This record gives sequence, C-alpha cells and structure tokens, in this order.
Amino acid sequence: MNGTAIENFVCVIFNVSFMNCTWHVGRTSSGETQYYLYWRNSRKEDFTGCQNYIKDIYGKHTGCRFQNVTIENKVADFLINGSKSGQNIQSFKKKIILYKIEILTPPLNVTVNCTEASRGCEIQWQPPRTSHVKRRGCFKYEIVIENKVDLKKNTLKTKSSITGNSYIFESFNTEKRYSVKLRATDNGCLVSTNWGEWSTPVEFGKEQLASTSSYLLFLIPVLSASLVLFIFTICIYLKKTSATVPRPRDPFHELCSTDFQMERKNQVINHETEEIITVIEEVA
Repeated sequence: MNGTAIENFVCVIFNVSFMNCTWHVGRTSSGETQYYLYWRNSRKEDFTGCQNYIKDIYGKHTGCRFQNVTIENKVADFLINGSKSGQNIQSFKKKIILYKIEILTPPLNVTVNCTEASRGCEIQWQPPRTSHVKRRGCFKYEIVIENKVDLKKNTLKTKSSITGNSYIFESFNTEKRYSVKLRATDNGCLVSTNWGEWSTPVEFGKEQLASTSSYLLFLIPVLSASLVLFIFTICIYLKKTSATVPRPRDPFHELCSTDFQMERKNQVINHETEEIITVIEEVA
C-alpha cells in the first residue's frame, strides 16, 4: 500500500473560471493502477467525479480539467483514490483555498497618452478580470517600460507596488519609441499573492513612424526601377519573337496577281491567232 498514492498534486485557476489539476503516479504503483479524482468546493455539496481527465501515453489519469469554477471565499476538498485489478489502493486528500491558486489575467485596456508640452505620458489601464473581486483597490501593479531603439538601455524603468489605474512616465523623448507592459497581484484582499500574467506590450512614440517613412521612401524607387526593368525586358522579348515569325501569306494578293498574268497571256495568244487567220484569208 505504501507509495501507491499520487504525488505532487497541484491545481491552478486561470482565465477567470478554468482550473487544471495535475499529479504524478505513485512511486510503487504498477502499470495496472488507475486514479480517479473527486472534489467539492463547498461542504454543503457532495463530491463529484472528474469529467475531463488528462492522460499520459499509456492511458493513465495524470490530471483533470475543470470549467466554470467559482472562487469566492471557498475551500475546495480534493480526493484521489485508485484501483488495481479491482483492489483499492492508498488514497490522497487535500484542501485548497481557491483564490490562492488563481493566476490573474493581464490588466485590461492599457492605453498611453503622450503630450509634447508636458514631456510626459499618462499610462492607464483597467484591473484584471476575476470572478470574485470587484474593488479596484484590491490590486497593485508592476510596470515595465522599455526603449525599442537603444538596445544597450532596453529597460528604462521597472516600477512595482503601483496602486490605482494610471502612471505618469516622465522624461519622454518624442523622437524615440517605447513599449509598456503590466501585471497585477494582491493588495490586501482575497487575491493570489503571486504575480499574474503580463499584458501585451503597447508601443508609443514616433521613432517607429519615422523608420517606417524612411523605409517607404527607400522602397518606392526600388519598386519603380524594378517595374521599368521588367517592362523593358518584356518589350525586348516581344521584339525578338516577332522578328523570327514569318509574315503570313496574302491569298488575295497572290490570287489577283496570278489571274492577271494568265489573262494577259490569253489576250496575247488570241491576238496572235487573229493575225494568223487574217494573213491566211488575204493569201487565199
């Protein structure tokens, strides 16, 4: 019995309401051993079995996927037991506070508004999505601003423990290009103390626009020259091709010329015949 229970049981909640639980098979379990997970997220409910198991290449259960999980202030009970040839093996039990295993989604709607007059940029965002926390004050943030041009000084500023939903980036250079990303964590509420996922980097500044314009100014002449060369090549090819093709015969021209020659020959013959006949008549 010892060593047949599952090991390294871990659960995470992500994307607000999805949960994955995984484990390793027991050290002394044989290939015939199969595991089954049961859970409940309230003591008022009964245990329910997993509906969507994660399996290894041998078909053995090594995890379970859940949907529509509600966190609130709940403690979930997990029970995993197994069977081997119809015989029960060592079971595994664990209690988990659900909000502690949540991976927070990225902060939402990250925007940047820069003004040349103040030489500063206001970065704004909305809190991450959760199913159980509605207060904005329940989150604090880490912000990273990077220089997209100067690779030696790529990371300009990393600021953590930001509360609220805005941040002023000072010393903004209007001729450079920057990017900003954020992530969230707990600020004294029922929120996971682990840092959540990073937001998609948002770029701001004018360096990229200038680079794009320069690139277009270089690309347009190259494309124009290529087009002219292509047309010139096609013209030379068509000219050579047309020179090797024989001109078509004109049947009407040749027919008219032949008929004219035959008619002229007949007229000469008829005239000579008429003269011979006339001479014969005079001799007679």
